Amino acid sequence: MPAWAKSQNPSILPIFKAIMKLSLSWLFSLLCLTAALPFVAQAQRNVGDVVIASDVQVVPVRVSSTTPELNALAQQAFGAHGRYRVTASGYRYDIRFVQAGANQVRVDITNASGGHLHSQTLSGDSLRHALLRAADVAVERTNEQGLRGFFASKLTFISERTGRKEVYTSDLFFGEVRQLTRDNSQALTPRWSPDGSRIIYTSYFRSGFPDIFQIDLRNYQRSNFVSFKGTNSGARFSPDGRLVAMVLSGEGNAEIYVSDAQGRQIRRLTRTDAVEASPCFSPDGSRLIYTSDAAGGPQLYVMPVAAGAGAARRVPTNISGYCSEPDWSRADANKIAFTMRIGSGFQIAVYDFSKREPARQVSRAPFDAIEPCWLADGRHLIYTARDRQTSRLCLLDTETGRSTTLSPAGLGTALQANALLR
Repeated sequence: MPAWAKSQNPSILPIFKAIMKLSLSWLFSLLCLTAALPFVAQAQRNVGDVVIASDVQVVPVRVSSTTPELNALAQQAFGAHGRYRVTASGYRYDIRFVQAGANQVRVDITNASGGHLHSQTLSGDSLRHALLRAADVAVERTNEQGLRGFFASKLTFISERTGRKEVYTSDLFFGEVRQLTRDNSQALTPRWSPDGSRIIYTSYFRSGFPDIFQIDLRNYQRSNFVSFKGTNSGARFSPDGRLVAMVLSGEGNAEIYVSDAQGRQIRRLTRTDAVEASPCFSPDGSRLIYTSDAAGGPQLYVMPVAAGAGAARRVPTNISGYCSEPDWSRADANKIAFTMRIGSGFQIAVYDFSKREPARQVSRAPFDAIEPCWLADGRHLIYTARDRQTSRLCLLDTETGRSTTLSPAGLGTALQANALLR
């Protein structure tokens, strides 16, 4: 444990808390700046939905099932996918889902003339999950662009349904919602382990200061992952699950650190006078992208994870003086999605390392669009849509800008989603 780990001497605890109260307010003034700045528009009743007229080609499909529940879910899934247009006539593919067992669904795909193309039976953790897995097979067989399916993704996110920010899980379309924490505190930024066995997140539980916790989903036991003096936040697993990147301020400044998967062997990566935040691994785990205000305002930087492998360099997004919350696409290692400030609000942008040109704004909403998280196809992402009254989790097609609200109003304010790509 580093020398600056929390003291076990109770006599200094009141002094420590008083000092840390001041430092925490300074640090989180940057990390939570997005929440404090003005919104881009007046409150919208249908926050999250954006219909875009686009010349991007779509595949017309007919989608049906043998039960009303499966039919509604299949229609919702394909209706939200930017590559498809669901229609009853003039379709190129006919996609039909048939319940084949308690937790099994068969997908049958034919072309417009009735020619059989593919049939496959999929099992799942539930009937819903089996349907979504079968729908992913249908996407991969019919999208004509080599896209992966993402319907069977599982989400972890924050909801304020109880009046406090707690950690939840659900499927992509907010079925099978489960509340994981009941801390009566404030939880932030939950993230999956790559194998789906753990969720790591930040919480003010017990200590009143931000510590990093983990939940073992095999037994739903919660334990401390990192609890040092100062702030402990922004934890995220590497793609192979062997490392965790995080932000710690125990040495006086918010810096990027990495540890092993158990929160040990902690190693500092950045050494600056700036404040760093939001680390995210590259798909191969060799690099980190993160936010730093070293240039005066929040911008994105990339650095190698290996010690002595090179210095950090700024990502030339050239689109905004405020760039934060980066997420590195697992499907396309050239793509970074991030939050940018535009005018008095925020939108999502994508930077492509291979093109050597400014980042491209991909959301064009009359509300704030923040906290992007890529899905498995490298085209769609989950993000938080926010107006003055609430926030909802939405699906964004980065090719067209079309946005579809996913989280139901009954769930209350929902934010900070992370997707397990299954």
